[in-house]
Amino acid sequence: MSKSLEILKKYWGYSSFRPMQEEIIMSVLNGRDTLALLPTGGGKSVCFQVPALCMDGLCLVISPLIALMKDQVNHLAKRGIKAVFIHSGMKFKEIDLMLDNCIYGDIKFLYLSPERLKSDLLLERVGKMNVNLLAIDEAHCISQWGYDFRPSYLEINNFKKLLPTSKLIALTATATIRVQDDIINKLEMEQAAVFQKSFARKNLSYSVFQKENKEQKLIEILNKVPGSAVVYTKSRRKTKSIADLLNQNRISADYYHAGLSNQERNKKQENWIGNKSRVIVATNAFGMGIDKADVRTVVHLDVPDSLENYYQEAGRAGRDEKRAFAVLLYNPGDIKELKDQVETSFPAIEAIKKIYQGLANYFKIAVGSSYLESYDFDLENFSKAMGYKPFEAFNLLKKLEDLGLIQLNDGFHQPSQLQISITKQDLYKFQIENAPLEPIIQSVLRLCGGEIFSNYVTVFEDQVARLARVAKTEVIRILNQLGTQNIIHYIGQKDSPQIVFLTPRQDASKLNIDKRKFETRKQVKTTQVEAIVKYVLTLNRCRTRVFQEYFGEATFNNCGSCDYCISQKNKSGVSARQIEAEIIKVLVDKPRSISFIGSIMPKTREDVLIDAIRQLLDKEQIRYTKTGLLERV
Repeated sequence: MSKSLEILKKYWGYSSFRPMQEEIIMSVLNGRDTLALLPTGGGKSVCFQVPALCMDGLCLVISPLIALMKDQVNHLAKRGIKAVFIHSGMKFKEIDLMLDNCIYGDIKFLYLSPERLKSDLLLERVGKMNVNLLAIDEAHCISQWGYDFRPSYLEINNFKKLLPTSKLIALTATATIRVQDDIINKLEMEQAAVFQKSFARKNLSYSVFQKENKEQKLIEILNKVPGSAVVYTKSRRKTKSIADLLNQNRISADYYHAGLSNQERNKKQENWIGNKSRVIVATNAFGMGIDKADVRTVVHLDVPDSLENYYQEAGRAGRDEKRAFAVLLYNPGDIKELKDQVETSFPAIEAIKKIYQGLANYFKIAVGSSYLESYDFDLENFSKAMGYKPFEAFNLLKKLEDLGLIQLNDGFHQPSQLQISITKQDLYKFQIENAPLEPIIQSVLRLCGGEIFSNYVTVFEDQVARLARVAKTEVIRILNQLGTQNIIHYIGQKDSPQIVFLTPRQDASKLNIDKRKFETRKQVKTTQVEAIVKYVLTLNRCRTRVFQEYFGEATFNNCGSCDYCISQKNKSGVSARQIEAEIIKVLVDKPRSISFIGSIMPKTREDVLIDAIRQLLDKEQIRYTKTGLLERV
């Protein structure tokens, strides 16, 4: 454990682990298959990154989203740890070289999407890698009973058999008991050590309000609660209109959604993280991988489609362990719309086949081709060309994704990559014979160094342009020209959303769609919607307990801070402080049982009494004796 603490201090600057991290890390280092359930902000990544750094070799991380992989690789790079990720926008030669570096170089982390696990190139190379740990991030995706099922996650079990000596850890923030069991079974985890941090967040107060005028209530909330905030809405258009409304009411706000350019998204995100904007109004594309601990309020203007999603998004508030608020605003129309979406999100099988054929026509893809090929994808243009409404096309495409046929990726910024394909001697001869190209070639060499002859390196065309004293457009033109002459291998920067074909293109009329599995997924979705609707409409239960019970955590304590608990305290006519003072009086002479305290205070409801006892325990004003009685400290 001392080595783990040294690594934590060296790379993260902390002298101790968060609760449960140490136990998870020791489980991994002791060679046990490990399942870790840590809520949003609980430090899941440290639980596999630290043990991987304790051991020789490479950690292979399976992760479902490019944005998550990119964020983690960037975070590791900032700490001086070598990490790479393979994504759909990369070319064969680039991937080939990266895998070689994982075998022969000093790469410590390789991030992959689960769809990559069937790639012949990866399967050929992975046996030559010294893989010390296989980490499965967002492990709930392996379960058809989960809220974000990815069929490609089912490939992991076969893949891990290629790594018989590697340790295994699966991680997720939210999983019901059924999903936990599914993860263990699907991954064939032997005698799995399961670590689950409580789903109760003591510092986070949950509230739900039925409001026709949500915007007015939002302004009221933000005026009452100072500090940084996130406001979630499902509509891209509404992100801007709500941000404008807040600014008109002297609340500094900006908006964010996946339809903005990468440059715009980065700037808005950085301004909010740096507190130049107090409020960010966003779709759920915002928040993953963002390390901002001081968010005081998260407000949802629309009802999320599952308790899992809501718990994760609301949990972005109060990661600094200080008081924070999660508020959900709704009206009866929202509930009806959410229930209707279950039907619209499960279209007829013939409609799914039709849009698959439409994709093949749009990109001119022949049957049997395009396995793991990616294409820049504009939903608006595709919908218009194929005669769909955008929301209709999106629902159909999501079904193709659920079936494991395609993958939809939001746009992310990947800078240009470049490698010189010929020797230094041949390049020198080429420069002499092509003098007009020499300023740009020399500028690239000065900026990128000798590594460019053996590896792909990042190249920024504007920097080359300044050094060579030519226009950026001219740099791009010449780099493309050198690529066609096989002098270099040049991959221009990418910002666009992409669509990836996860299988060779099939004959649409013969698509094998299992109707039984299709109906199972529909039932799962229906159950999830029923659960979030029940949460919204519940008036007589502690909201934290609703989360805990949904995720299978046994509890008898109310949180004391949600809208229900506060309303019950107000109804009692006695303040929490008065109840706590009365408990202290009961314990003045000797330790007592909870039932005895209840008998002395018969007018105090049991849940209010238990909450007051919990508060006193937290304040360390009382404690349990070895025999289970309560006594004053």
